[in-house]
Amino acid sequence: MDASGTFNVRKIAIIGAGPSGLATAKYLLAERSFSQIDIFEQRSTVGGIWNFSLQTTRVPLPQTSPCLPVEDPQRCNDGELIFPSPMYEGLEANIPLELMEFTDLPFTGEPKLFPTHEEVKQYVEEYANGVRQLIHFSTQVLDVRPLDSPNYIKGNIHRAWRVKTRKSGTQLEETRDYDAVVVASGHYNVACVPGIRGLEAWNESYPGVITHSMSYRRPGPFKGKKVVIVGNSASGIDIGAQIATVCAHPLLSSLRSQSFFLPPGAGNEVWKEDLPEIAAFLPPSEGSRAIRFANDHIETGIDAVVFCTGYLHSHPYLSSLDPSPQTPDGMRTQHVYQHLFFIPNPTLAFVNLTHKAIPFTTAESQGAAIARVWNNRIFLPSRGEMDRWEAEEVAVKGSGRPFHAMNYPLDASYINDMHAWCLLAEPRVRDEKLPPFWGGRQKWIRERFQAIKKSYVDRGAARHQVKSLEELGFDYEKWKEEEEKGLESSLQEAGEKAASR
Repeated sequence: MDASGTFNVRKIAIIGAGPSGLATAKYLLAERSFSQIDIFEQRSTVGGIWNFSLQTTRVPLPQTSPCLPVEDPQRCNDGELIFPSPMYEGLEANIPLELMEFTDLPFTGEPKLFPTHEEVKQYVEEYANGVRQLIHFSTQVLDVRPLDSPNYIKGNIHRAWRVKTRKSGTQLEETRDYDAVVVASGHYNVACVPGIRGLEAWNESYPGVITHSMSYRRPGPFKGKKVVIVGNSASGIDIGAQIATVCAHPLLSSLRSQSFFLPPGAGNEVWKEDLPEIAAFLPPSEGSRAIRFANDHIETGIDAVVFCTGYLHSHPYLSSLDPSPQTPDGMRTQHVYQHLFFIPNPTLAFVNLTHKAIPFTTAESQGAAIARVWNNRIFLPSRGEMDRWEAEEVAVKGSGRPFHAMNYPLDASYINDMHAWCLLAEPRVRDEKLPPFWGGRQKWIRERFQAIKKSYVDRGAARHQVKSLEELGFDYEKWKEEEEKGLESSLQEAGEKAASR
């Protein structure tokens, strides 16, 4: 990439001590060039979204705006401050262990092939050991804004940042200045509940019937109830399967398209009835707890509706920025190059804005690039080229939620492109910390992970005894050998045909 300017970055703030923030911190430390790295974490522990609590967040119905204030914690009876996450009992990763691991830390012990949320939380705790000394726990970031005086170096202007923080649950505020800021606070804080016709009035008539997956914790409360699940992403599929063990059958599943998280042809369970999108929540005069779907089918007597419709991109502490990285509808983060650098001022970076990707690996890839760019070992293209990159992505994917989608093979290409970019770094540093690279095996697993997960889940309780992909019938080496034999046979056949002409 052509240089668009050099940076004078010495002091860096990272917002969030989840997997993304921790991975970025490790790559920044590996550069041995930055004088100060502070990680601000509003919780008292690391892990971010992987922190489980029974407490839930009240979700407004509908919720279509990302413009919410900084979240206030909930105080438990024992005085502990809780920031509820969408984590729920029984959740297992939807990514095989081999793809989920950080490059510098294998899972220890005997984790499940698809680790439980408890196993992932423990793993992230172990991963934090190398950077724990950098973390300011129980510290919320309230505001991040550029300083009035730009930071000049070699004719280029990169404005520094003023970061205001508050000790969680108190009024104790502090302000610090940094040369650069990494936003690693995730995008699972503001639930998305679409404004479907009649929803608000329906919710007033039947309070508590409509919820969002962000508030789901266990299937027990749905026992014997007539339930509608809206959405078929990872949470919709998994929560639906949990609720189906106790609710009245069939479970009603409202969806728009085939799920990314299921292999083709899957999803025809006998306990589930697929229905199109909800067209309207009907008033009591048109039926008791009634919903009309897009095909004009009406269901009555609905006891529970769970929206598994994802989250909005919300950055409340960046509200002063102009232009804003936050779109009015919250469907994506804008003015970003490579889903990473804030184009108007690339001393602000966002980690893991992408979805339908492998998050831990993506965080390492992006953290490695951030560290090398801010240390002037690799360079960003010009402002115009970065704007063009974003415009081209919008032209292909649209300006909404699909903009950050990284369906395979896009994520594999992105990871390896980041790796190749980072290899251009000069001068080399001692014990260079390289980002991930996906070879044939990783790509093969990634391409098949939906089928692998289905095969795993289909084993029921016995799945927890499965320790390898091979036990599920997914043998990369065997597949590779058969592919090579098939190629050799095809070449031989082609050669014979050519010789007989």
